[in-house]
Amino acid sequence: MTAEELLLLESYAYGERDFSGADLTGANLSGVNLSEINLSGANLYGANLSSTNLTGANLYGATLSEASLSGANLTDANLNFSNLNKAKLIWVNLSGASLYSTNLVEANLIGVNMSFANTSCSNMIEANLAGANLTNTDLHDTNLSGANLNGANLNGANLKGANLSNTTLNGTNLSDADLTEADLTGAKLTGVNITGANLTGVKTNKVE
Repeated sequence: MTAEELLLLESYAYGERDFSGADLTGANLSGVNLSEINLSGANLYGANLSSTNLTGANLYGATLSEASLSGANLTDANLNFSNLNKAKLIWVNLSGASLYSTNLVEANLIGVNMSFANTSCSNMIEANLAGANLTNTDLHDTNLSGANLNGANLNGANLKGANLSNTTLNGTNLSDADLTEADLTGAKLTGVNITGANLTGVKTNKVE
């Protein structure tokens, strides 16, 4: 454990919660309790936060590129404007979290729980969301071009104006979803459930 990691954990144990702007590049904080911590603007590039409890954490504007958060609990966390490019978020709990305008390009989000989360206006190009729980998630104006949404549950999701071009949505549940003016050009839609979905103004030319 590095001196920076030890200092953070000791300070947290004594009640300190504000670590905004901290440089924790490559830090190993896996499996620890960091609920309600303030890591806004922190550099967590390549950090290991697997199975870490980050419930209610503030990660506004944090750099988490190539970080591993697999199995972490980020319920109700604030990740607005964060950089999660190529981050590993397999089976992460992000229910109720705020990820407005977040960079999730090529992120691994297999099996993630993002129910009731706000990911509007985010960049999720080529993200892997296979089997994800996106029930009632706000994804309006989000760029999901080329993303893998096979088997994902998007029941009741808000996809107004979302870019779903060239996505794979095989076996995806889009029941009661709002797809108003969404772009589904070139998307793969085998076995999709669109019962009750709002398809007003959807772009579907060249859909496979």
